[in-house]
Amino acid sequence: MTLIRQDILTGDLPPGHKLVVADLKARYNVGASPIREALVQLSWHKYVHFAPQKGCWVAPVSACELEDLFDTSLELSRILLQRAIKYGDEAWELNVLTSYHKLKRLNPADPKSDFTEWEQRHGEFHQALLAGSRSPSLLALHRQVYEQVERYRHIWVNRHRQYEERYHENGEHEAIMNAVLGRNSQQALSLLNTHSQRAIDMIKRYL
Repeated sequence: MTLIRQDILTGDLPPGHKLVVADLKARYNVGASPIREALVQLSWHKYVHFAPQKGCWVAPVSACELEDLFDTSLELSRILLQRAIKYGDEAWELNVLTSYHKLKRLNPADPKSDFTEWEQRHGEFHQALLAGSRSPSLLALHRQVYEQVERYRHIWVNRHRQYEERYHENGEHEAIMNAVLGRNSQQALSLLNTHSQRAIDMIKRYL
């Protein structure tokens, strides 16, 4: 399931692509049973769409779904961020700092940068912000939604090849980090809202 999901997230298996078991067997060099089981599991997580008597496809994308995913992610982030600011300890603060500095070391606007690596570090930074919330169930739910958002990000990157405009965040990550570590919930939530809205606006233009 991991390999198929990764290829869907990165756009190697694009939205609407028909998933034929025989083709997937050859692609991943595994048997039919594991492929079928993986497709069923992926359908539970909305990566794959089954049509009775017709077959299986990579789930489609839409601006409506994108907005819903961002809204859901943002609502969960708000709850988790408030809890993290309230309960986060010294180890959490150190993790936030470390993940930010790892993210800062890569410039996604540089054509030589590995955008997949930057995207991973970007996700790790945002997860680190929330990790002090002491709510594993909410964190797991947020991660599921965030992975769906990642698929839209990759679609946008694959279609938009102007590297200098890929991501220009104007110090937003640093500002969010400072507000969170300063235990300023109101400012942190405001910055997170602006950060998310700008991201959704960019992706929608190229959807």
